[in-house]
Amino acid sequence: MRPGGHQRTHRGARLDGHLDGHRRAHRVGRHRCRGPLMALGWHCPTLTMYGLDGFGPWLRSRGETSVTVLTDPAVTGAPIAERIRGTLARHGRTVHTVEAGGPDDTGGVEALGELARQLAGSGLVVAVGGGALLDRAKLAGWLCTGPQAAKRLAVPQRSGLVLLPPRGEGPRPALVAVPTTLGTGSELSSVACLDHPRGKRLVMGTTLQPDAAVVDPLATSTLPYAAVAEGALEVLFRLAGLYVGDLADLPTEDALVETLAVRTVQLGEEVRAAHERSRAVDDTVRAELAKVSGLAHAGWTVLGREPYANRGWYVANELSSALGLRKMTAVAALLPPLWRRVADGDERYGSARRLGRLWQRLRTAVPEGLPADAADGIAHLADRWHIGRTVTAPAGTAAGVAARAVRAWGAGLPMLGRLTADDLTGLLAGAVHEEREERQEHQEPARTGTVHTARAGAARTEAAHGPAAHAQRRPQTSAAGPPVPGGGCQEKELVTGRGR
Repeated sequence: MRPGGHQRTHRGARLDGHLDGHRRAHRVGRHRCRGPLMALGWHCPTLTMYGLDGFGPWLRSRGETSVTVLTDPAVTGAPIAERIRGTLARHGRTVHTVEAGGPDDTGGVEALGELARQLAGSGLVVAVGGGALLDRAKLAGWLCTGPQAAKRLAVPQRSGLVLLPPRGEGPRPALVAVPTTLGTGSELSSVACLDHPRGKRLVMGTTLQPDAAVVDPLATSTLPYAAVAEGALEVLFRLAGLYVGDLADLPTEDALVETLAVRTVQLGEEVRAAHERSRAVDDTVRAELAKVSGLAHAGWTVLGREPYANRGWYVANELSSALGLRKMTAVAALLPPLWRRVADGDERYGSARRLGRLWQRLRTAVPEGLPADAADGIAHLADRWHIGRTVTAPAGTAAGVAARAVRAWGAGLPMLGRLTADDLTGLLAGAVHEEREERQEHQEPARTGTVHTARAGAARTEAAHGPAAHAQRRPQTSAAGPPVPGGGCQEKELVTGRGR
């Protein structure tokens, strides 16, 4: 759908610029795209260039002369960053390079304000990095719009969702997003994750939408196997979450999602096969996975969906943040008990009928087949892809994470609907192996949010990939630790070499 298209959303309802708690009308320039409120809904598309060859012609249509290349420290000297700078120089642009996302960067409002000051004066920002870096670029761009922008990000509230107005006090630099990771889709979404003392917040507004994105396999060429496999699982989680969580059938949209989900599993299988043969993942496979990731964010895959249908996203976000887990470790641990509840008929989590239909399609994507039971099958698929899903934590962790999730996303807020803290504690009990109290007497006291993770799972995975390829737990950089859904707020990216 073109940017000027008028979209109907949420069973055809149309709104004119106001928020009803579920959806919002968005303006982009002279055009209007209507869509669901959440990142997992429809958004006006970013101009996407598949391959660096399209970047030069796009630049010729632009008038900005001063350009800032914003990078992760790990990718500043990477071939993709050098190619971007070279293209800018050949087109007569003055280029400045700024690094963000280092060990001292908390990602909070204060750090983003400093980044915004470094971007001030640039007409164009080209952000090269993973989902967390792209989120920083989007939020710093928002802060460039005026002195009131920071207040919107720091507003005191219980909800984990922060809504921005359609535009700020003034303009922001144009933004080109160049993702160096797979799965987050931050380059195509109008949401970003913000570190906050009470946990990650999901910030949403069309002003965060990148103007353009460059998706090129060169950018992901140094990613380790674990990061590529997790990218495939993240795309599958996004597609399946909305499909299963929405109780109503949308025949055309459902058929498209089913096809993309099958394609994602096929690509994940190609990634696994390459790894098990000790080969690098082919450029074409990574490019295809990036393409499907983008398609999973917008267009007919999400049009008309209940915007908060992916209940598992909110719970996985809090599990990852509270325990400092890699986001796909949290997702892989949560999906089996989540799908068990769906299959057992609890429609607060999703439709058993739709889960069964989707799973029958996904089983065909693996030549050897997958278990007929969806909950058992998704666990088998995560293990098959060597994605660790064993989470061990102190007693009481499930209840604590459930309370966090309800505070940020439930208790009257629409994201978790009628789900209670007791409901989520039961769900999380199937995802987290809690240590007995007597065992902890022989250990150092664990602070809230500390976890002893994946002992057996990590051992199995490290045997297959080496310890650097499976860092299940990373230190938190704030009181709590994407993408959104779009880019996922439980973002814990694997940094190896020059790829994120």
